[in-house]
Amino acid sequence: MINVRKDFPILTKMHNGHQLVYLDNAATTQKPYQVIHAMVDLLEHHNGNPHRGAHVLSIEASELYDNAREAVRRFINAKSSREVIFVRNSTEALNLVARSYGETHLKAGDKIVLPISEHHSNLVPWQRVCRVTGAKLEYMYLDDEGHFTDEDLAKIDDKTKIVAFAAVSNVLGMKHPIEKVIQKAHSVGAVVVLDGAQAAPHMKSDVQKWDCDFYVFSGHKMLGSAGTGVLYGKEALLNDMEPFLSGGDMIEYVQEQTTTFNELPFKFEAGTENVEGAVALHAAIDYLEDIGFDAIEQHEYELTKHCLEGMKKLPFIHLIGSSNPEEKVGVIAFTIDGVHPHDAATILDSYGIAIRSGHHCAQPLGAHLHCEASNRVSFYIYNTIEEVDYFLSKLPLVRKQMGFKD
Repeated sequence: MINVRKDFPILTKMHNGHQLVYLDNAATTQKPYQVIHAMVDLLEHHNGNPHRGAHVLSIEASELYDNAREAVRRFINAKSSREVIFVRNSTEALNLVARSYGETHLKAGDKIVLPISEHHSNLVPWQRVCRVTGAKLEYMYLDDEGHFTDEDLAKIDDKTKIVAFAAVSNVLGMKHPIEKVIQKAHSVGAVVVLDGAQAAPHMKSDVQKWDCDFYVFSGHKMLGSAGTGVLYGKEALLNDMEPFLSGGDMIEYVQEQTTTFNELPFKFEAGTENVEGAVALHAAIDYLEDIGFDAIEQHEYELTKHCLEGMKKLPFIHLIGSSNPEEKVGVIAFTIDGVHPHDAATILDSYGIAIRSGHHCAQPLGAHLHCEASNRVSFYIYNTIEEVDYFLSKLPLVRKQMGFKD
């Protein structure tokens, strides 16, 4: 098991007389000293507006920003740094693709296909594309455990122009068959938009191996800072797209009535770049790669397996989706008989345990499963078996505090 807790200062926090047990990593992750110190070093010694000045601080900030982009390129195995666009988060990246590609390349009669389990950020933008273009949005409903079925894949047909799906479900924690779905989409000429928000922190990303057309992820879910995300796109597709935002470094030359745009990747990065976020993401990538994704996956597998085994012994717990830890990436959604998820999360918080409650930004999935809200625990590299046992020991107390006599 990985032992890195000493690197995370927030994990020493006490709450209500209890040691913090942070199990909400699918929402955001905590930051190690290495990431914090990288940001502080930038702000103390290298803070400048990148790509805009001839003085030393601007030059140093530019170098740090460009080095971060190259680190991301290596991290996802992109062909060129021109294919790596810095954005605020996965949500902005998906909206960029929907606006700059979807709304300009689709027409009435075309189809967009996505799973019912998608995060709203990979669903609502496609609803807009369909309203604007007259295209049709069609869903793959998956089986009861969250697997793609043959019937689902058959919906990807000659009318399909875009297939958008998460590599890992943020609700079910399911690892989806990335290459199988991409091959099916490409066989009918469709473009694939792959949401890696819950994948990039937990497993090796390889956009060339997968052959996805677009790939998005967020820095804050993988030890980086908030406000930083990445859009990868194949260079030919990005060159064929209009900028999403205008102003700042995305211009080449501006005249009174016309403007020409900068080359990739800068034409999609309007305004002053978030150097702090890029530096934090670079440090986070270095930290994760020092550990290695084989070790990360094994660590999360052991935590998930142990937690699932414990939850299955509690008759009042109902697991949502697959209970096979081989298929999951450190995310478990569940309900407790007779207890609203918000009440369960509040009671667990009183014991210092942080989990998620609600619809997890996936209301269509909840409606499909007839489960409007649930609880979710999600693990990362700093969580321990002891924390899982502590969490399991408090689940019966949730029912007890709500007046049940189990």
